[in-house]
Parts: sequence; structure tokens; C-alpha cells
Amino acid sequence: MPKVIIIGGGIAGLAAAVHLKSGAKAHDKTVEVLLLEKNSRTGGKILTEKIGNYLIEGGPDSFLPEKVWSVNLARHLGLEPDILPSNDAFKGTFIYSRGKLHSLPEGVMLMVPTSFWPMAKSHLITWPGKLRMGMEMFIPKRRSRDDESLASFVTRRLGRECLEKIAEPLVAGIHTSNPDNMSVLATFPRFVQMEQKSGSLIHGMISSMKHRTHASHNAPPPKAGALKFTFSMSFRNGMQALSQACADHIGQDSIRMNAGVKAVEPKGRGYSVLLDTGESLEADQVMIASAAYDAAAMVKGFDETLAALMNKIEWSSSGTVSIAFRKEDIKVPLNGFGFIVPRVEGRRINASTYSSIKWSFRAPEDTVLIRVFVGGGHHEELVHDLDDAGMVRMVLEELDTVLGLKAEPQFSKVYRWHRGMPKYTVGHLDRIAQIDRAVAKNPGLHLIGCSYKGIGIGDCVHEAQIAAEKILKS
Repeated sequence: MPKVIIIGGGIAGLAAAVHLKSGAKAHDKTVEVLLLEKNSRTGGKILTEKIGNYLIEGGPDSFLPEKVWSVNLARHLGLEPDILPSNDAFKGTFIYSRGKLHSLPEGVMLMVPTSFWPMAKSHLITWPGKLRMGMEMFIPKRRSRDDESLASFVTRRLGRECLEKIAEPLVAGIHTSNPDNMSVLATFPRFVQMEQKSGSLIHGMISSMKHRTHASHNAPPPKAGALKFTFSMSFRNGMQALSQACADHIGQDSIRMNAGVKAVEPKGRGYSVLLDTGESLEADQVMIASAAYDAAAMVKGFDETLAALMNKIEWSSSGTVSIAFRKEDIKVPLNGFGFIVPRVEGRRINASTYSSIKWSFRAPEDTVLIRVFVGGGHHEELVHDLDDAGMVRMVLEELDTVLGLKAEPQFSKVYRWHRGMPKYTVGHLDRIAQIDRAVAKNPGLHLIGCSYKGIGIGDCVHEAQIAAEKILKS
């Protein structure tokens, strides 16, 4: 019976274990799986807490159903009845610019304008900026296929103002990175493909939208009671429902908590896994689902080249602050799902989500729960320098400046993620290719997780399943 040890109980490690357990039957195999988690809980950055009558997300509050692997995993675990669409009757994104909140013009897909009049009527972008964005259709495509920064790509195609007021704040909330050194090939390959295929992002996006519309018109009508899909989805009881369902499926006998790993070493045809306690475990195959810098420390004893490559991946720190207010104390409108703040505005927060407006079952009816994002793309030092009380005071001051919100909070909770998100900087795909070649020299070793080929939940699940399937077919 082959034994697989998975190091790291975040969503990648959990999804890998689920696939190994479920897939072994399909392959008519018996596989022994042991998942090691250094903390006292599984889930990694997926962290949901029920505090009083509030449901608080410390990490991601949703997943993208477009990345179907998350939906399929939830269905496999029996979670489909608990999947929660966002309250799209209130949807909308606002951008803080020049002291005011401006709605993101209708028809802007990520950062690409696809409708003339909504952009023309918007006060977010100046007229010179609008004209520059419209000129995108006449900008020749780039001949070089080398990687470039997202800032370079957006500025080249759509202009500096589009970068500063739309692209940067939108992607900062997803990647917690600086567009000046963010790899466009690793983070937005679709845009590069559009430029090369259509010669224009605007033409490419409009063509893509027409294709989706045509497909939807020709699709059979949804069945009664079918799941309603919105751009982002969550679960009635929070995102931790997914990680907990994974853990339940795996079984407690196959999970060891508080089991930090010091080193992984080749032994015979397999590996020896040395725990922080000094205990040694043996496995035929090892999947490391920890952050690249932790994984590097584990493998450096037998492959210094691989460890050095993994340590080249940069990381950012960020924090979230959830604050609740009584509805009667809020004297300003809370429009849409929240707002984002461009770095050029010089504010100390990146974005805010009106959690209890975007999602049901998050707060009592007479209160509003708001979540604010700090660090990542800019002012990362605040995550390290401010204590919880100082963080809450700072956030309240920023909410006053941006929204005019002066209400007294009823509740607050701060979460910090030190070195929690990888930065896919320019050249990331080349580094990953080098890592893949180095890993291939160590049969039975697998690297999964957000460090390498996708930071989103769906990407982590997908890459974990690919690695698990490779083991099952070996």
C-alpha cells in the first residue's frame, strides 16, 4: 500500500487529500494518506469565525465559480445546498478618487472599457484619460513575447490614468501586489492572448462578451431550483465550510495537527519526513503544500538549487479589519458591495467590502458588517507596526474620510497575514519552469499551493488535483 504524506493543511493540501482518497477507488487502488498541519486547525488562510451573531471572514470571503474546480469540489463534498450567491441586487464597485466615490462605469470588464456612453458620462477618468483609453483600439500589438509588468502593459495599451485609477486598485485587492513589478503573463495571461489574437483588448473583450451572450442564448433553460451563479460565491456558514468538509471527508485518522515539519529527505525510493519534535515518518511520495519559503527550508538539505529557486518568490503581508455598526448610526449611503482606493490617493487602506450587504447571514438585521483591507499593495508597514487598537482607529479615520462614516463601532476583529500572499513578479513563469525541472529530478516529490501556479482557491484546488492524479496513475 503506497503511503503519501501531505505537508500543509490549507485548501491545496486538503483538496489533494480528498482527491487521493476519492480517486483511489476509481483507480482500484488503496492509498494511505497522512496530512500534517503545523497549526491546531486546517484551512490555512480560509478562516471563518462565528462571534456572537456575526460571521467573520479572516481570509477570503468567496470563490470564483468561473474556476469550476471549487464548485466541483463543493459538490463532491455535498456542499451544493450551502453554496451562497452574492446579493446582486446591491452589486456595484466604487472607486475613491479626488475626494469622492465614483461608480466603476458600466461595461468596464476588469480594466477594459466595452461601452462608450457609461465611460463618457463617468467623472472617474478625465477626458484626456478617456480619449487615451479609446485609442487602445489603434495601438499596435507588442512584437516581443517576453514578460512585462502589469503596469507597463496597462500603460502601453490603455494609458497611465487607467492604470492608476482602475487597474491598480482592482488587482491590488486580488493579488496584494504592486503592478510595477507584477508579471502580466502570470497574473493576466488572458489579456496578453487578447492583444496577440485581436490586436486590441477592447476588440477582444467585446468579441468574448458576444460569444458568451450567444452561448447563453442557445443554452437550455436552467432547471427549477438550480444553483444561481453570481460572479463570486460563498457558503451560508462561511468559507471555512469548504475546508472543514474536506477535513471531514479525509477523516481525523488521516490528519495530524500541531505537526510542524523540519525537513524532508530522500530515503530509499521514498522520503523521510522529520518533524519539529524529532519524530521521523516515512512515505513513498510527499506533497508539500506549504508556502514556498517554508518548503525551501524543508528541502534545502538535499537540493539547494531547488530551495534557492523557491526562495526567489517574493511575498506580501496584509490584514483585514471587520467592524460592525448599528444601522441607525450610519447616516451616509453604503452603495454597492464596497469601494476600492487607488494607491495614488495616498490613503492608508486599500479597499472595503460591505460584508452584510454583499452576503446574507453575516450580521443581525439591525447592524451592518464592514470589512476593510490593509497592506499588500501599499502601506504594508501598517500590518506590522500597528496593534489591534491602533489598526481599528486608523480604519475608522479612513472610513470617515472616504465615506463620511462617523458611527461608533459595536464590534471589531483584526486579522493579519504576515508573508501571506506570493507576489508573481516579472519572470515568475520562467522561475516556475525552473522549479518544475528541479522537482522532476526528485521523483515522488510534489509542490502545490498558491506559491506557484495560481493564488485563487480554484487554482489551488486544480493544481492539487493534478498532482494527486499523477500519484494515482504512478
